[in-house]
Amino acid sequence: MHEPAAITPDAPVTVPLPLLTQQWRDLCFLHWAVEPDLVAPLLPHGTVPDTHDGVTYAGLVAFRMHRVGWLGLPGVPYLGSFPETNVRLYSVDAHGRRGVVFRSMDAARLLPVVMGRAGFRLPYLWSRMRVRTAGDVVTYTSARRWPGPRGAFSRIAVRKGERVQEPTELEHFLTARWGMHNAFFRGAAYLPSVHPRWPLYRAELLRCEENLLTAGGLPAPQGPPVSVLYSPGVPVRFGRPARPAGIPTP
Repeated sequence: MHEPAAITPDAPVTVPLPLLTQQWRDLCFLHWAVEPDLVAPLLPHGTVPDTHDGVTYAGLVAFRMHRVGWLGLPGVPYLGSFPETNVRLYSVDAHGRRGVVFRSMDAARLLPVVMGRAGFRLPYLWSRMRVRTAGDVVTYTSARRWPGPRGAFSRIAVRKGERVQEPTELEHFLTARWGMHNAFFRGAAYLPSVHPRWPLYRAELLRCEENLLTAGGLPAPQGPPVSVLYSPGVPVRFGRPARPAGIPTP
């Protein structure tokens, strides 16, 4: 087991030939502290909870996906652009690669949901969703359609605040993630991602009603989130997944 890689605000690798390209826009990051033992059974084989000062975190991240493209092709304007809300955890593997693990990925377009589930075994779910902006307030809503559980929903509203000039160690830990772990193969594979440094803003949480965390197998939040951030977004490039042994797929 290698020591976890250093947390860096800039991507430590490059992806010259991306498998996927996309833009993430109008992101809201909400995070709650969770005991590592509670989330360890929810992570793919070969990974353990990544911790900061002995604590790990559950994230609820709402945003707009924009122009998803495959294999360097231009992003698709309609099918590749849609609201999305993710429940995610924080992981590290035996090679020290830090990443995220998605417990659910609600999205408003059915075809990308089907492709993500079938092609990448990602927990995409089809939901009725909307992202609205009024001045400095952004509102995100979702209501799950398929495959369930029906009744899973979220209603979030934040007010954008001042620019974060120097993120705290915790804010770096929660946002400077350069890949995801997922059960692509028998063990957990790692899908690297790169993007420019996050432009982050403090945000005031105006509303948070949701049951996506418990629908994803997590304990219900006790109290407000410990971190609330907003970002206008970044362009993202995903590389090919690497097997648990660290050998890229052919």
